[in-house]
Amino acid sequence: GLVIDGRTLNVIFQGGLEEKFLALTKHCRSVLCCRSTPLQKSMVVKLVRRQLKVMTLSIGDGANDVSMIQAADVGIGISGQEGMQAVMASDFAISRFKHLKKLLLVHGHWCYARLAKMVIYFFYKNVSYVNLLFWYQFFCGFSGTTMIDYWQMIFFNLFFTSVPPLLFGVLDRDVSAETLLGLPELYKNGQ
Repeated sequence: GLVIDGRTLNVIFQGGLEEKFLALTKHCRSVLCCRSTPLQKSMVVKLVRRQLKVMTLSIGDGANDVSMIQAADVGIGISGQEGMQAVMASDFAISRFKHLKKLLLVHGHWCYARLAKMVIYFFYKNVSYVNLLFWYQFFCGFSGTTMIDYWQMIFFNLFFTSVPPLLFGVLDRDVSAETLLGLPELYKNGQ
């Protein structure tokens, strides 16, 4: 692991040592930045995103973490004694740090699986609808007549095809929460 303080981060950013810093951090299992300013926190996140081209996640519990949370791809705010500024700036909010494991491993897996299946559903729905209109044009000799009334086309997406995604989004759980917490490697399975 690597523990680095704010003064050292200041030397790194002002001295042009970002590449050496990243080369060092690649060999560490964990990197802890302590006693750093909010600007330094966001600069570290931006550096990792820009140079390593990876997705970043920032977790914070106070106003000094807002810039870091906003610089990351995914921001998690922890509501607590330091106020609600981090929660208001974040994508997800949790009440305690211990809930992070369930948020990432359980809800993250379920959300990823649902979104992957919904993308396939939307392609299927749109391909079938366009295919129907395409073959109708052959039937009517490409005259430009409409097969479906204007209001029915609006209701097609609004009512007729909105029920499956809603039910799927609420009810679909491919693996139980206990199994996902017991086997964290299942998170990578869908990717």
